[in-house]
Amino acid sequence: MKLLNRKTSASDHSRVTESLRAMVIAAFTFTACVSAVPSASAQANGANTKDFVAPTVFQAAGPGAAAIQSTVDQFRAALGITNNGNNPGPLGSGHREINWDGGGSTATSPGPTPFTVFLNSRGANITTPGSGFVQAPPSGLATTFGNSTYADIFKTFSPVRLFSPVGSNVTEVEFFVPGAGNVPATVSGFGTVLTDVDLPDGSGPATKNGNRHASTLLEFFGADGRLLFSAFAPSSPGDGNLSFFGVKFADARIARVRITTGNARPGVNDAGRTDIVMMDDFVYGEPTPVQ
Repeated sequence: MKLLNRKTSASDHSRVTESLRAMVIAAFTFTACVSAVPSASAQANGANTKDFVAPTVFQAAGPGAAAIQSTVDQFRAALGITNNGNNPGPLGSGHREINWDGGGSTATSPGPTPFTVFLNSRGANITTPGSGFVQAPPSGLATTFGNSTYADIFKTFSPVRLFSPVGSNVTEVEFFVPGAGNVPATVSGFGTVLTDVDLPDGSGPATKNGNRHASTLLEFFGADGRLLFSAFAPSSPGDGNLSFFGVKFADARIARVRITTGNARPGVNDAGRTDIVMMDDFVYGEPTPVQ
């Protein structure tokens, strides 16, 4: 099966700098544990203010599932309350979800990149610059990454498994029409649950391009490859705390999402200014064919 796989490039990284104004606005507009916050109008990706359309942002963080549940539910409702599951699309309403739990499986399941398990069923093709992915309960993460502390510092939102790239902390999600194989699609919104986001803005170690920001960054791209919006996920310091971050546009314009989880590859200790972050549920709009 031939897949459309957009490669990460230097130009993609440069767009992060171009969108700093949008991120600064986000930093002042969004407050952790506040849901459905509309962002202010801003200039992003070299487009003038009139061209830029800000999404509605949904975010929350706290010590357990109860702290983010209402925000996740509001996000689902904004996308379309019905979970379309594995039904072929495109459908006229509803949304899609991936919770990594395999009907309650406790197995540790490695996967390749691209990770195409949900490509045809739910319209998501998932890749990483690393060697692959793993779906596992916290104990399985400890085994996979050879770090016993992982069994205790990560918690799930939907029991019992989490999701992580292996050999990288970058995950990219591209959208396709469910049931149609390789027909490129866009969605109106995308959000994810994260566990153990410890670092707030400004406290992380310098990255290769000199940035010192929060550890977990979400970037949303259009079908033309342009960066639509980017922002950092809210933090909740303390082992196993949960965060949620999602954005919803008025129409289906997101073709690809890049999630940078934490500021280091899984395997090292989550301590000090090193922040290791795992993912749980993905929630996104019904994929519709690229026009």
